[in-house]
Amino acid sequence: MASELKSINLVAPGFKGINTEDSPIAQDPSFAEIADNAVIDKRGRIAARKGHNVLTTNKTQLGTAAIRGIKEFKDDAGNTKVFSVGNNKILSGTTTLADETPGSYTINADNWKMVNFNDKIYFFQRAHEPLVYANGGSVQKLSTVSGAAGVASTMYGNEVIAGYGRLWTADFSSDKSTVYWSDLLIGHDWSGGSSGSIDISKVWPDGHDEIVALAAHNGLLVIFGKRSIVIYEKAESPADMSLADTITGIGCVDRDTVQNTGTDILFLSQTGLRSIGRTIQEKSAPLTSLSSNITTDLTISLQNETSFFRSVYSPEENFYLLSFVGQDVIYCFDLKGQLENGAYRVTRWIDTGFTAFGRLSSGTLYIGTTNGISEYSGYKDNNVKYLFKYYSPGLTFGDAGRIKLLKKIKPTVVSSNASDVFLKWAYDFSTFYKTERLPLSGGGVAGEFNSSEYNTTAEFTLGDTVTSQRNINTTGYGSSVSVGVEADINGFALSLQEINVMALLGKLL
Repeated sequence: MASELKSINLVAPGFKGINTEDSPIAQDPSFAEIADNAVIDKRGRIAARKGHNVLTTNKTQLGTAAIRGIKEFKDDAGNTKVFSVGNNKILSGTTTLADETPGSYTINADNWKMVNFNDKIYFFQRAHEPLVYANGGSVQKLSTVSGAAGVASTMYGNEVIAGYGRLWTADFSSDKSTVYWSDLLIGHDWSGGSSGSIDISKVWPDGHDEIVALAAHNGLLVIFGKRSIVIYEKAESPADMSLADTITGIGCVDRDTVQNTGTDILFLSQTGLRSIGRTIQEKSAPLTSLSSNITTDLTISLQNETSFFRSVYSPEENFYLLSFVGQDVIYCFDLKGQLENGAYRVTRWIDTGFTAFGRLSSGTLYIGTTNGISEYSGYKDNNVKYLFKYYSPGLTFGDAGRIKLLKKIKPTVVSSNASDVFLKWAYDFSTFYKTERLPLSGGGVAGEFNSSEYNTTAEFTLGDTVTSQRNINTTGYGSSVSVGVEADINGFALSLQEINVMALLGKLL
């Protein structure tokens, strides 16, 4: 017979992000089993992500293809221009996409890496002659620039970075162990001055590997292989570079997963998201697992990816986005702080159609889709609603061996407009959830008490948001209970402040 009323108060439910690694029975209720199309907001709450507002009105040059890369050109004089790639073309502009592909130049893939260097923007892609653009001119082949030297097919790399006053390139069609660098401040000179190259085929710690990506960090040149990492020091003067460290057993999956946050370098390895770490300066190069709470999910996504990867770091949004484009799944890693196990809090975005990212110098985040270029803003996806989901892990109220008779669920939801939120609950990890619709008022409505249908506790405004607290009578029983919240995000912000779950504890199972 039920005798004891127990309460679990989920303050900022899911604020630790998704955890699909630990046992759902013993899991900290601060984690989430599901957090789709969600972020961790600045107050530590699970909240709906922003949407994307399409800027492009004329995408004739893109056709039915998708934007595969976005990069803002900006020189020292303040001149800017947004470039993108797609449909085997170099494109420019945002509202109207213009074809900037040089005449008599054939492009057969859209996997360009674009970098700004010394008042120019450079375009590199395997088996394609690099391209370059300077303000007032046009995109041209690198070999046609006045003073160009050493622009040979042997240096048509798939990877390029700008660092220490030079361009660095690697990952060639027939050479996976050589890194080339340009002359100082001259991105079109690859054979004169202090330009040069290094063959690391004898340096790989396991005897053989292939260069995937490069990074410049704190005077070091970091060379990512598929299964290992090689680090050179004194990269500011390549002639004096020397081997500083090698890391065995962990490499980089793809060039486009590497992001330099200023204090760290993030990249995707075969075992999850990793970090070189600040103490790379001390040459110990410790690797920190940043995705240990979703390792299995991330590994499965990695194994199933047949298309390409994209990533972006946004200091304004405090996140690193990692996109598995072929599966239309994005993992959003919150960089505001790490959990006790060193992992970042993570949520998941699904069914977005995002195929590229580009952060502008202003901090604006651009997104590429089949519609062209969008801005990450508002709370609609190209004027279409999208689904936000939060589900808790299994809640046992501290006693997994007794029956729970769920009595009430009291959610506190913060919203900026009138909307419908659906509260859900189920027992014993069932996928069949009971549902209660919660209509929320919009901004400006306050002081509504004890409505007969939902037994509302309170509804009050704070600025342009409304905090709604509801008492929901529930039914059913089981050894554990899971609660969830779903809402169509249709032009409004939404976050979960608190969920209070009350149940009677019954007999032993």
